[in-house]
Amino acid sequence: MTDRHIGLIVPSSNLTMETELPRMLRDREAVHPEDRFVFHSSRMRMRHVTPEQLREMNAQTGRAAAELADARPDVVASACLVALMAQGPGRHRAAEAEIAAVLREQGAAAPVVSSAGALLDGLAALGARRVALLTPYVKELTAVVAGYVEDAGVEVVDALSLEVPDNLAVARLDPDALLEHWRRLDLRRADALVLSACVQMPSLAAIQPVEDAAGLPVLSAATATAYRVLGELGLAAHVPGAGRLLSGTPAG
Repeated sequence: MTDRHIGLIVPSSNLTMETELPRMLRDREAVHPEDRFVFHSSRMRMRHVTPEQLREMNAQTGRAAAELADARPDVVASACLVALMAQGPGRHRAAEAEIAAVLREQGAAAPVVSSAGALLDGLAALGARRVALLTPYVKELTAVVAGYVEDAGVEVVDALSLEVPDNLAVARLDPDALLEHWRRLDLRRADALVLSACVQMPSLAAIQPVEDAAGLPVLSAATATAYRVLGELGLAAHVPGAGRLLSGTPAG
């Protein structure tokens, strides 16, 4: 058995990423017991999903990365999608490089992924060129996310904003409600559905049921992050019951 050490950079009010990512990888351990996953987190202060607090949180990234370097992680995931997307198209690439540079300076070179970049990579792995989005954000921030995705070459055919600005309130949203929310989206032209374009909105329990009902691939910021983390570790992206992206053969 090999221990894989995963470093997470999360907002201080995030309750979901440290729940859903470990849950997915525990489920993977049930079918791939040779790999075990250990998590280490560093937090950046943020309570409300507003442009001002997102900017303040982003300024803490270097400190958070340096703290994680002390744990010598095998991979680091920056887990706040909208914080990067709000900085402008393609920002995830620069942010990942900045975190990687801090890790190297601290003698802990490791690959870095971001939820923002992972979502785009997940859509690419599924071959999706048209997507529908569901977010907990206010409409202004949902528009930012949609623009970021479209800048990467994926058309957003519809988007639904639940308009919950308080980040703790987002974490307390009932994932079972997603079983109905997705039906409010127009999926007639969509190749895939992003059921939660936010690592804070719980969605894991709804991914497979909605995928089965909708008849098209369903992913979230969290499942996409798991996909990238496993890829950077050189492991098969296989998590039972977590949607096609984590089926081991996403393009199939």
